[in-house]
Amino acid sequence: MARRDQNAGGLIEFFKTIVYAGLIAVGIHTFLFEPFYIPSGSMVPTLLVGDYIIVNKFAYGYSHYSLPFSPDWFSGRIFGSTPKRGTVIVFRPPGDPSEDYIKRVIGLPGDTVQMIGGQLYINSKEVPRVAEGDYVDTSSGAPVVTHAYKESLPGGVVHSIIKVTNGPEDVGGLDPNNTPIYTVPPGDLFVMGDNRDNSEDSRFLDGPVGYVPIENVVGPADIIFFSINLTHPFWEVWEWPFEIRWGRMFKIIH
Repeated sequence: MARRDQNAGGLIEFFKTIVYAGLIAVGIHTFLFEPFYIPSGSMVPTLLVGDYIIVNKFAYGYSHYSLPFSPDWFSGRIFGSTPKRGTVIVFRPPGDPSEDYIKRVIGLPGDTVQMIGGQLYINSKEVPRVAEGDYVDTSSGAPVVTHAYKESLPGGVVHSIIKVTNGPEDVGGLDPNNTPIYTVPPGDLFVMGDNRDNSEDSRFLDGPVGYVPIENVVGPADIIFFSINLTHPFWEVWEWPFEIRWGRMFKIIH
């Protein structure tokens, strides 16, 4: 009997350990860090299709979008703060809150933002950028030759963008290279992709993104923890080691 009791006790402890580990994992996923996969090229060259990133969920406090399945139990943010300009964030777009989007914060509440001739202006001042040569973008399949720039946002964040000299002139009735002046409402953010000619972002107010309420922000993208270039069929296992982008592992996102 003593042996049976010991076995039963060991089984109970085993299941308790599994439950505790599950609760810890759920807690970390809900309140601390969450992994995300990059499926599109809107943030090239900063983020590539096939990157896996970690998002810091406590940096700006918590909204109901921080919780699994986003139950609408409360509004606003608990321990909330405003993201800084230039930060890459994951958020739920107002027009499609069931999806996760990732863009860079360009405009803060009260800012004006405008594109003139493909050049970004914030608060009526041209945002300086320095040309870095050609960049071949393969995120949409066929290679597209674009131009890379280093852009210096107000506040000190310097980051990379890509841009075709004569990008798309009319997308859904809007020329994204020559836009009206946007004035960011209180409590909202203006976001853009680093791939300026291939990003559905705040320039398109009638699209799913538009102005992004700070409440909808999940958190900043901190680090790339894994990256893979899926150019071969899944069953070609011998190609797997060569498809991993080893140089992007544990890269800090700027």
